Amino acid sequence: MRVCQINPIEDPRWADLVQRHPKASVFHSVGWLQALRKTYGYDPIAFTTSSASGELTSGLVFCRVNSWLTGRRLVSLPFSDHCDPLCDSRYDLDLLIRHSQTVRENEHSRYLELRPLDEGFRQTGIANGFQAAATYYVHVLDLDRELDDVFRGLDRDSVQRRIRRSERAGLTEKCGSSEDLLGAFYFLFVKTRGRHSLPPTPYMWFRNLIQLCGDGLEIRVAYQSENPIAAILTLRCKDVVFYKYGCSDAQFNRFGAMPWLLWRAIESAKRGGATKFDMGRTDEDASGLLTFKNHWVPQPQRLVYWRFPENAMADSSHGWKSKLTKRMFSLMPDRVRTVAGRVMYRHIA
Repeated sequence: MRVCQINPIEDPRWADLVQRHPKASVFHSVGWLQALRKTYGYDPIAFTTSSASGELTSGLVFCRVNSWLTGRRLVSLPFSDHCDPLCDSRYDLDLLIRHSQTVRENEHSRYLELRPLDEGFRQTGIANGFQAAATYYVHVLDLDRELDDVFRGLDRDSVQRRIRRSERAGLTEKCGSSEDLLGAFYFLFVKTRGRHSLPPTPYMWFRNLIQLCGDGLEIRVAYQSENPIAAILTLRCKDVVFYKYGCSDAQFNRFGAMPWLLWRAIESAKRGGATKFDMGRTDEDASGLLTFKNHWVPQPQRLVYWRFPENAMADSSHGWKSKLTKRMFSLMPDRVRTVAGRVMYRHIA
């Protein structure tokens, strides 16, 4: 069977496949791919076992990342929590993987990286020479039940009580995608990344997401006496809402604004017909965040990132270089960290 290469942004069949395929998520969407290209210059490509003119029945999407700092590689997909191959058979998946390995070799890329949420990929990956590069967890809240049942399933002390505390505190919320809301969100986002000694994602990334993802994107900001104290950004694809970014001002944590905003987003998702609320990936070593999300979804799904070839550099997020870099960022003022983020993020992927 012949494998074809397509441009998933320009080929209208890709959007149709994303709409139909049960494993497709917001990270496969044309809007997300366009934002990656517009912000970071990544070139999206997809391989398919379908003919050049027929309906797409399979697809494996990548971005070409070409960096003088971190090298050339094929990633599926950069800055995306997860991205399953859109295949219905093991045979098709093997063909697409072997073809992508040949492309990697011909283009002299350092490695391929796949981020499948489907745990069944493990056997296929190992058989094709992939190795595990990083491990995360994904918490997905089931909304296919009554809203009161969803609320009762949340941890009584760490979630329910904090949501009620926020309601008693008289917090207000604004929701949308206006420039004012983006400004409030980004102000809190820079503060939060600073607490974690990390540079913030470029402002233009969020502006491009707003422009290209349309009504599927919402920013929610919580205010206390007109001061923005917490914010989240969510995306929607089909019947799933994805919580992608969250931030807050730590001095107002006592109000419980983050759980309250998440619950407001969950209520809205349920009213809009969503059946799942994806709370995003969490590093296996991020004990505090894992504990927080476990109070919403006690049994998260394991998420493994896979790289080929086997001698590809493993994830180095916990190495001495990373620790030294975080120490350096911790000493920078917010303005300098923001500039560093604009320069560095396209090299990270």
